[in-house]
Amino acid sequence: MAGESYSHYGGRKSSDWCSKITVVTFVGISFVGIWMLISSSFSIPLQNSEISSTLKVIKNLPGQDFPVNAKREEDETFQGEKGFRRGRSLKEIEDEESEGDSSNLRNEEENQENSESSSSGDESQSGNESEEVDSREKDSTSSGGESETGGEDSNTDENGDLKLETEKAKKGETENEIYPAGDQSEILKETTTQNGPWSTQAAESEKENESQDSSSSKGYKWQLCKTDAGPDYIPCLDNVQAIRKLPSTSHYEHRERHCPTEPSTCLVPLPSGYKQPIGWPRSREQIWYSNVPHGKLAKVKGHQNWVKVTGEYLTFPGGGTQFKQGALHYIDFIQQTLPQISWGKQTRVILDVGCGVASFGGYLFERDVLAMSLAPKDEHEAQVQFALERGIPAISAVMGTKRLPFPGKVFDAVHCARCRVPWHIEGGKLLLELNRVLRPGGHFIWSATPVYRKDEENVGIWEAMSELTKSMCWELVEINEDKLNEVGVAIYRKPTSNDCYQSRKRNDPPMCEEADDSDAAWNITLQACLHKAPEDSSAHGSKWPAKWPLRSEKLPSWLRSSQVGVYGKAAPEDFAADYDHWKNVMSKSYLNDLGINWSSVRNVMDMKTIYGGFAAALKDLKVWVMNVVPIDSPDTLPIIYDRGLFGIYHDWCESFSTYPRSYDLLHADHLFSDIKKRCTIASVFAEVDRILRPEGKLIVRDNAETILEIENMARSVKWKVKMSYSKNGEGLLFVQKSFWRPNQEQIIKSAIA
Repeated sequence: MAGESYSHYGGRKSSDWCSKITVVTFVGISFVGIWMLISSSFSIPLQNSEISSTLKVIKNLPGQDFPVNAKREEDETFQGEKGFRRGRSLKEIEDEESEGDSSNLRNEEENQENSESSSSGDESQSGNESEEVDSREKDSTSSGGESETGGEDSNTDENGDLKLETEKAKKGETENEIYPAGDQSEILKETTTQNGPWSTQAAESEKENESQDSSSSKGYKWQLCKTDAGPDYIPCLDNVQAIRKLPSTSHYEHRERHCPTEPSTCLVPLPSGYKQPIGWPRSREQIWYSNVPHGKLAKVKGHQNWVKVTGEYLTFPGGGTQFKQGALHYIDFIQQTLPQISWGKQTRVILDVGCGVASFGGYLFERDVLAMSLAPKDEHEAQVQFALERGIPAISAVMGTKRLPFPGKVFDAVHCARCRVPWHIEGGKLLLELNRVLRPGGHFIWSATPVYRKDEENVGIWEAMSELTKSMCWELVEINEDKLNEVGVAIYRKPTSNDCYQSRKRNDPPMCEEADDSDAAWNITLQACLHKAPEDSSAHGSKWPAKWPLRSEKLPSWLRSSQVGVYGKAAPEDFAADYDHWKNVMSKSYLNDLGINWSSVRNVMDMKTIYGGFAAALKDLKVWVMNVVPIDSPDTLPIIYDRGLFGIYHDWCESFSTYPRSYDLLHADHLFSDIKKRCTIASVFAEVDRILRPEGKLIVRDNAETILEIENMARSVKWKVKMSYSKNGEGLLFVQKSFWRPNQEQIIKSAIA
């Protein structure tokens, strides 16, 4: 028992001692924290703007006109809720904390009495001090001191600290400083701190009212475009007035871009009976006739299995002029002719010139090949529109007097199947343009009647082409005949070095000037000259890219660590960071969190790309991405092609060379804030509306101000705002286009004959 009693007693004593030590330590730390808080809260210099607002707030508080000084002496006292006095020892605090409940109650009563007695004294002192402040303000004004709106505040010193001087202080005498006590000190702290990250309701409401007023004042009164082209209006290709003034159309100038002086801000009407497009891959075989109500091509080319009208559908048997029995057979025939083509591995990105309805490009997806199909907006009405409605990449363009909107040395192959282009005339100017965009070592696949027909006209063209291609140092690597389709194909290979160019007996066609940049492509006049093959390993096109799909992730061999990337890092780090960023965005946001049904998305455009990271992150989905590099952005388009992706140069102050309702999803990363430096956002938004399908999606990443502006525009055209989010000045907007069209029309004079 004795042992038990001793053990129990000793344990209790130890427990009491530990408890006391714990309390002492806790109270000590609390005291030090309070002391530091009080000291720091009065030692921070205030800026002039803070001073004026603080004084204003304090004066508006009844009975709280206390003078404020940012400096305190170490022996000043601070009365808090428990009446702690600075400078007390830890032992004094321990003794107070160790007393019982009655002692605590007694202390609270004493504190109340002390508070009441001190408050009466404080009131009299504060009243006197208020009078002194008022008198000083009068003195400052009457003595010709600096005004409140100009120069330094008369109540602040050179460091911006608040100073409330009395006449005694001016004479060198000091006066006891008055500080608020207890709950009044909390009011002071609140009024002298900045808002930090917190906005006020007044500021938020004022900003929203300004935004609504701004939106209302701008009006956003959208009108319907009234043009001869109707629902198929392409502003830069349907400028009838400009086309009429052309001195000549012999080089297809009338099929080239002629943009209106002022960009359009009207909305293009929908075709009557327009429906949500049929999804991929079914769309490759059939589309709604009401969406592209053009039957002329079916009458002209129906016998060649281009397109047919079948009830409420337009159907595509998969044929073409050179492959009536189907595109897949023709595609395999080409690889059998030249196995080095190696579709989807060695040959990944090709250009299909004069594509028709793009069945060749549509079936190349079966072989993991991307085809940039192009054809003019001509008498073969809507052939590119058919392609896009089917879910096949295509643009409206012509080989005329200007360079194609692609960089040099980027396409793995160029294909022409009865493309109606006179390659051999005028010094081979048009074929030399293909040479510019074709990668060294790339192939030109020519399937046309001069290859296999022996009549006088075709023989003459073949001989002219043979002479031209030889002078260009192209090697004819294979000729073969497709027995099933009764057509032939000739395949040429572009040289990888300059040896042949240097050994030619005649410099015809001539070599381009050294200053001629083969990558310059926007609104550049064609030249009948040859560009040299790159000799420097740091130049793009100097080496064939890795095989697909590895090339989508692999750094192009010509990018060096000594080069600075777009984001300011070494080019390889920039490239990797961009890809990691978009993979992260795609996996953590776009694929799941936005609620997009990606199975209904086929045609995608990245309106302002850098390295193609957005498109590369989507490569495993059944979509294709048109990468657009704006003409005023860093020219990174060659990198995108080296990754096995494709794209185009464009100026977003003009209309894009595509039909209305071409894309399911548009992605704009800091495009709008950049473009509004050169043209109006309203015109760019109208173009977005033109090329986006009803119920199509727009994702915008931009600064918060621009996000709000685009959101207001989207709401004004009855689009559904799915998400709008801003943080730290940056924002994300996700909206969906509706079927709504305005009733009032705007006559576009440039587009009416």
